Amino acid sequence: MKAGKIPESAAYCGMVLLLIAANILALLLINPMQNAGLFAFEDPDSVGNVIFFLFLMLVFTAILLLLIRKKARFVISAIIALSLAAVIYYVAFALLYPLIPEIAAHLLAAALGLGGILLLKFYPEWFVIDAVGLITAAGCAAIFGISLSPLPVILLLILLIVYDYISVHKTKHMLTLADGVMQQNMPIMFLVPKKLHYSFRRSGLSIQSRKEERSAYMLGLGDVIFPGVLIVSAQVYAGGFAVLGITLPALGALLGAVLGMVLLALPMRSGKPQPGLPL
Repeated sequence: MKAGKIPESAAYCGMVLLLIAANILALLLINPMQNAGLFAFEDPDSVGNVIFFLFLMLVFTAILLLLIRKKARFVISAIIALSLAAVIYYVAFALLYPLIPEIAAHLLAAALGLGGILLLKFYPEWFVIDAVGLITAAGCAAIFGISLSPLPVILLLILLIVYDYISVHKTKHMLTLADGVMQQNMPIMFLVPKKLHYSFRRSGLSIQSRKEERSAYMLGLGDVIFPGVLIVSAQVYAGGFAVLGITLPALGALLGAVLGMVLLALPMRSGKPQPGLPL
């Protein structure tokens, strides 16, 4: 092993641990989110929710790609910052809501959302990026997981698996999107260093650079959020025997997500970007 280099197996284990941590946090957020009334949809069984969600996602992606092509960096940063701040706000509000007056919970949650984005913007080190990513992934998984029953979630995942494969291997627009977003110091992904002294602020990172040039593993938030939605949905709607507070359907979904992440290590050895959802 070269001096200062972290074994790839250890770095990859870091990605698996981030996946587990985000989903455990999402499960812990179920009751606070429900008590605060933070549901994304009124009818959890409606397939229309899936169609609406996919439509919004495609529109959002198209807008970002257009802005990247136009080099509208400030607008890109603003959109991503507002999106991330909103999720941090919802998570913070759900946790603060039972403890302090509602108006105070709103104000403090908004301040925490703004603070998190300012920290990410002006000190974008990998551990700051991962901390914001954990909150964002867990918050999104919890909100959509309590809002959708397992059947619509499974349908959503099937459609997203197809989309993920096409966008990475065929059209490759997801690679363009990821690189464009990272250039704004607002990466919507997890970073796990492969070098002891890696600094995103100093070195940056490109998803399209060659394997030997990359100093960190990259994991898109969507590859954590969408399996997490199924895990949370199974916990809320499937019921059944529980182990350490996690129902067997939710535990099975969590173990499946972990297994998929482990299997993803095989194609990732090629050094080429891989879609995470198919596994």
